Amino acid sequence: MPILQVDDIHTYYGDAYVLQGLSLEVAEGQILGLLGRNGVGKTTLVNSIVGFNRPRRGRIVFKGTDITAFSSFQTIRSGMGLVPQGRRVFASLTVEENLEVAKDKDGGWTLKRVYELFPRLEERRRQRAKTLSGGEQQMLAIARGLMTNPDCLIMDEPSEGLAPIIIQTVWQAVSKLKQQGLSILLVEQNAALALKLVDHVHVMSKGRVVYSGTPQELWADDTVKSRYLGI
Repeated sequence: MPILQVDDIHTYYGDAYVLQGLSLEVAEGQILGLLGRNGVGKTTLVNSIVGFNRPRRGRIVFKGTDITAFSSFQTIRSGMGLVPQGRRVFASLTVEENLEVAKDKDGGWTLKRVYELFPRLEERRRQRAKTLSGGEQQMLAIARGLMTNPDCLIMDEPSEGLAPIIIQTVWQAVSKLKQQGLSILLVEQNAALALKLVDHVHVMSKGRVVYSGTPQELWADDTVKSRYLGI
């Protein structure tokens, strides 16, 4: 059984019909990549899974439980971690306060463990989040997501706006999470980056999954890359 199953969901923003019968599955211990141009519904999918914008039809099953009607609080409590697009750290709080706010007391992720993953955060632990660089804020957003002790982590555009050297640091951290067996849904616009990490990949267009395959298969398919990813 997959750890996360999205089954034929239809999600709207007002009258705008965004997700038009989208389905996908994330297997335990897998990194599933979700690629697509801007505006195809990737973040809407994230919001539907987490409970920010519930689908009008279809269902979302997490660890065998139907969470379609869960609030975002319930979804996170059930073991779904989120690294949102744009980082959304608490600007006025310190690094350590950002992490403590998210802490799951029963979880295996501790300050020590996230600092081992991102040593730079330990160096900045007393700084307010608003004083961090964009790359440091992204590390903090990932670390904060881990502090909820997730069984599955959703990462929405984690490379957005980052310098190449910072992306390398973030990707190394995600690779370590993969080695530790964490299930991850990696939502990305940068296909070349995502395909270095993922086990399987879906491509979205107009609210649906239009392609599914291995990273090698996608990279060899020039038609799909050109039509749906602009490569």
